[in-house]
Amino acid sequence: MQNTAEFYCAFCGELNTTFIDISAGMQQSYIEDCQVCCRPNILYVRVDEETLDIEIDTDYES
Repeated sequence: MQNTAEFYCAFCGELNTTFIDISAGMQQSYIEDCQVCCRPNILYVRVDEETLDIEIDTDYES
């Protein structure tokens, strides 16, 4: 099951949209490039098991 979620780029602060594959687990981390500045962000994804609400924190990829 896939859902979309939004995150703010750790570099430029612009809003991005990403697809989340919930079947990959309730806690995930991966690298995704910003759709605006193209710099890599580490996404830390958490999915609430009951409500399926998605939270994303970002960090710099060095």
